[in-house]
Amino acid sequence: MPGIIVVGSQWGDEGKGKVVDVFSAQSDYVIRYQGGANAGHTLVVDGKKTILHLIPSGILHTDTTCVIAAGVVLDVETLCKEISALKAAGLMQEAKQLLISDSATVLLPYHRQLDMAREKAAGHEKIGTTGRGIGPAYEERAARKALLFGDLFQKDQLKAKLESALKEKNFLLEKFYNEAPVKVDDLMKLIEDVSEQLAPYRCKDTSLVIHKALRSGKKVLFEGAQGSLLDLLHGTYPYVTSSSTVAGSALIGSGIGASLPLKVVGITKAYTTRVGSGPFPTECDDDTGERLRQTGAEFGATTGRSRRCGWLDLVALKYAVRLNGITNLALMKLDVLSGFDKLQVCTAYELDGERITEYPVSPGDLARCKPVYESVPGWKEDLTRARSLKDLPRPAQDYIQLISSNVAIPIDVVSVGPGRDQTLWIKPLFT
Repeated sequence: MPGIIVVGSQWGDEGKGKVVDVFSAQSDYVIRYQGGANAGHTLVVDGKKTILHLIPSGILHTDTTCVIAAGVVLDVETLCKEISALKAAGLMQEAKQLLISDSATVLLPYHRQLDMAREKAAGHEKIGTTGRGIGPAYEERAARKALLFGDLFQKDQLKAKLESALKEKNFLLEKFYNEAPVKVDDLMKLIEDVSEQLAPYRCKDTSLVIHKALRSGKKVLFEGAQGSLLDLLHGTYPYVTSSSTVAGSALIGSGIGASLPLKVVGITKAYTTRVGSGPFPTECDDDTGERLRQTGAEFGATTGRSRRCGWLDLVALKYAVRLNGITNLALMKLDVLSGFDKLQVCTAYELDGERITEYPVSPGDLARCKPVYESVPGWKEDLTRARSLKDLPRPAQDYIQLISSNVAIPIDVVSVGPGRDQTLWIKPLFT
């Protein structure tokens, strides 16, 4: 099985960064296939924290080639800062470690400015965007007006393309949102600076690179951003992100065919979190939620916003398994649940007086759902020193088995802390 797609199976923040970092030690290539700098992956290696927004988590492994594919919206300023920080920390020294698709959509300051202006104008109806310009950048791509990464190096055509884009953007900023206009000369100076820094990583056709790697038997890991329940088409619309976050997006964003054999690993926390607005049936707006938030350090790597926390929702998890074709699960942050006498697990919903076990796709219906819980024993032991499944107390092992049995998917990996060595392997990855 040369290819593995890693997807978040909740509302994002499931711990994909750590999983990809650990998996990357066994991978030849790591591909970022969608999203943008609105995602934040936090990695802890030898006690040192690294936060990545655009560069695949595999960059911490010097023998792994990381690819930013065509499906990504590329905030070039953020990317340059990320590269500089990695170099300063001695974590990225070779240009060959990173390839950037010429077809990736470029995100510029006016995308962020427009994003924030819209959210401000929405008032109480705001959707909770990170303000990173992701929506406006994807809109521009869909309208066939986007600037692509390869365009940054076509100096003779670049200014004309920017002037064309700014006619509409400045009209919206000035006339509709009462914001300052963007000057084309400022953008040209910015692009001149970033294109010089990013030129060594340019790749005209990353799709071909990935295709050849898979065909030659290389181990390729596909890394997504956000979570399945934030998918533009299948998530809790309109409280979603601006791209497709499910496993099928890996094929589209990377430019590979559907005939290749791929494993899909779904990442889930041992509980559930969500950032921003939108329905959340198992949310604990009480001491339990605050305890999960503080113990799990549930604060966004990108925005710093506190995450809403609640018990594990197996109805939503089964929906994510179906959407993505998940073949295996990785269970994250099991250690956060230590100390609870009892754990609650949502196994069904009550909707308008009726018990249901299938996730309702209408956000209005989901908002009216009340969780039906199964109570299971908790445990007091600290799990962070466990190095194998048998080191876990029996209630923790039973909790893992309960999840696996309910979703009918094997759990191959269990995380009991942020460090690489705090990862319990139940089954090898590339099998």
